[in-house]
Amino acid sequence: MLSAPPRWPNPVTLSTGRECLEAYHTWLADAFVTADIDFLLAHRSEFIDTLLQQLWQQFHLDQSHLSLIAVGGYGRGALHPQSDIDLLFLHAEPLSSAEQENIQHIIQFLWDLRLDVGHSVRTPAQCIEQAADDVTVATSLLEQRLLCGNKPLAEQFLWQVQREFPWSSRAYYQAKYAEQQERHQRYHGTAYNLEPNVKSTPGGLRDIQTISWIAKRHFHTQNDETLVQHGYITAEELLELREYQQLLGRIRFALHLEAEKKEDRLLFDYQPGVAARLGYGQPGKHAVEALMKDYFNAVVGVTELNDMLLQFFEQSILTSKHVEPVQLDDNFDAYGPLIAARHENVFAEPRNLLQCMLLVAKHPQIKQLQAQTLRLLRNARRQLRQPLNSDAECRQLFMQLLRHPNGCGDAFRLMHKHQLMANYLPQWQQIVGQMQFDLFHAYTVDEHTFRLVRNLYRYSDSEYAEEFPLCAEIVKNMDKPELLYLAGIFHDIAKGRGGDHSELGEIDALNFARLHELKPDDGKLIAWLVRHHLVMSVTAQKRDIHDPEVVRQFAEQVGNRRYLDYLYCLTVADIRATNSSLWNNWKATLLENLYQSTAQFLAQSKPSPAGEMRQRIHQHQAHAMGLLLSLGFAAKAVNELWSRFTADYFLRHQPEQIAWHSQYILQLESDEQLPLILVGDENNQGTTELFVYHLEHENLFAAVAAVLDSQALSIHDAQILATRDGYVMDTFVVLQDDGEPLTDIRRIESLKQQLHDVLRQRQSAPSAQRRLPRRLRSFNVATKVEFVSERNPRRTAFELTALDRPGLVARVAKVLQALDLNILTAKITTVGEQAEDLFIVTTRRNEALSNEQKQLLREQIIAALDH
Repeated sequence: MLSAPPRWPNPVTLSTGRECLEAYHTWLADAFVTADIDFLLAHRSEFIDTLLQQLWQQFHLDQSHLSLIAVGGYGRGALHPQSDIDLLFLHAEPLSSAEQENIQHIIQFLWDLRLDVGHSVRTPAQCIEQAADDVTVATSLLEQRLLCGNKPLAEQFLWQVQREFPWSSRAYYQAKYAEQQERHQRYHGTAYNLEPNVKSTPGGLRDIQTISWIAKRHFHTQNDETLVQHGYITAEELLELREYQQLLGRIRFALHLEAEKKEDRLLFDYQPGVAARLGYGQPGKHAVEALMKDYFNAVVGVTELNDMLLQFFEQSILTSKHVEPVQLDDNFDAYGPLIAARHENVFAEPRNLLQCMLLVAKHPQIKQLQAQTLRLLRNARRQLRQPLNSDAECRQLFMQLLRHPNGCGDAFRLMHKHQLMANYLPQWQQIVGQMQFDLFHAYTVDEHTFRLVRNLYRYSDSEYAEEFPLCAEIVKNMDKPELLYLAGIFHDIAKGRGGDHSELGEIDALNFARLHELKPDDGKLIAWLVRHHLVMSVTAQKRDIHDPEVVRQFAEQVGNRRYLDYLYCLTVADIRATNSSLWNNWKATLLENLYQSTAQFLAQSKPSPAGEMRQRIHQHQAHAMGLLLSLGFAAKAVNELWSRFTADYFLRHQPEQIAWHSQYILQLESDEQLPLILVGDENNQGTTELFVYHLEHENLFAAVAAVLDSQALSIHDAQILATRDGYVMDTFVVLQDDGEPLTDIRRIESLKQQLHDVLRQRQSAPSAQRRLPRRLRSFNVATKVEFVSERNPRRTAFELTALDRPGLVARVAKVLQALDLNILTAKITTVGEQAEDLFIVTTRRNEALSNEQKQLLREQIIAALDH
């Protein structure tokens, strides 16, 4: 049985107040298990009311003419465990110095109790003036209640706010709607973030409050039932909205208890604890998945009801001029950007759900469903007893939609938003709200898939064609772009089922092709793309694509130019849909280089990796020579320099890089000027290239890696090459922690100076390790070292999988240094919280590692990273 809540001591001191607060939070956590959320929110509000009423007397403000008024969420009488306590000290007469001092004492006391208090001290006229300038202040005044003090003054002020509210219904609606749109944009317009903000994300608690605020302003009421009385919402819809509000409220309440601070982001760290507090079972993935499925279902429902109500409000409040309908067919009209049903029974035939979407595709001016039509769609959706794809007419309409040039634009967006995809494909229903427990993805599986399809559509949208001209050109020449869309729809559709999602998705794609009577070759292509949708990304980022043998193996796996075209476009769209920070010019360049190299290989009648290598080296040298001659260098001097370089150097660098390096090396007069350190982006890859030319220097890679880590720069690629006469030429591709290139001149000069001092041994290499970022602390990735085949028998290649962290490469470099090993190549790939890196090394005698050396290397790396 739940014990009685603690009471505030009288008088309250800091020590007794803190003890009481701590005891109360413990009671709240216990009460949360069984108590109704509305009761808990009201109880905490009343608990704080009691404290303030005691302090009002304790600090002698009961003898003043002031009113203490709760505003905002506190004014609603609903307080979460860590919510703001917003107070208005209202006065009509000038304050005495004693009153000002006592107000400050109360606020300081509340802060010392570690309560999050916001306050203002104003006259009624000042409040109205502030409200006229700021819609947020105006909104807070709509939710006010007297706590203690001058009651006549508070009642007069409430009457004044109602009579003189400085925002008309029209202006207030427009301001709150714009505020919501701006807030949604901060969350990329989606509720399906893996770490959502329960309060502010689209479909969150703030969207429900926005409806309430507009209603309060327009109808001058504090009662949501007014919406039913005026016909804006049905009684069933109001109950549905309240159920969503209660679920989201409980999640937020549990989150505050779990975080023990004001935190509205449902971060990975807190999700297991929140799920346990809400009764989803023992902390773990299954409990979190169940919690998040319920959460995402709620925010989708809130989003639809919010859209519907705001549209009804707009029609009523803005009283815009009458728009003549344009008849689209027997069932639907267009009202400007809205599609509207012509009769109430339009969706009695399920095929009309898809016909509606096809009309959206055929009429690009249509962007949304009219509010009443959305209501009809929601009701029809509940009546469905089998998937839409079980109906032959629906299957025909779905394929018509995918084949229409605009089908995967606004029409597909609305199908995703209003859960028609989930009602068409049973497999899609399984991925709705499906969590992805990594830092690689920012969205749920269904939202990621929607964004991938949207990216594919943008290849053929003139507004976005310049972003990816190669993809745009490829798609323009595709005979069946709908196959690309289907590959996108199915690429992750089997996630969350257990097993390899690519293999299971391949089976789903083949079954879809048979059910929809696609040609066997088309079904085969879709299934192949689903099965191999990761292969191009893995090859580009984790393999040495300068090696013609790697290109040959990839080309043989792809098989032909048609498959290559589809796979390249799918891969670019997939990476870009994963999260907003993952895509960069470096990845774009890697993928495009692999695409071009593979296309050239496939175009040859008798492709030869060795011949391809010689041709590429010759092309690079010829182009670089032209650049150097145009700068005034003599061909003889250039050829003498290049005679010292190995073929590997010309193979692995673009002509612009070769000319850049050669230009500065040729200007050196003696070794006393070494090391030569260049920083730039000569290859136009949107990255920072660091080139180091120096006398052969033991452990140079480890020293450079340590300096880069100390400068908060991450290595994405490294080529460690030597000349024929005892010099090293190391090229590093680096980015800042935010994925952006290093462009600040002062930081570049600082980097060059530190590298110069370390390599000249004027100072030792940095050894301090940066802290593990918060987001990585929730993840545990076992460190693995796997040795893989390497074409050159004198080299050893190994793949490292570990928890990504600052300075990871620098730590590995220190291990290699301690074992007296040379590093030749490093390809650094970060997949969310996981680093998947490839290293190619040799012994000091330029030999491959023995089995004993491999075992020692594995043990040393694991020890260095796991302890």
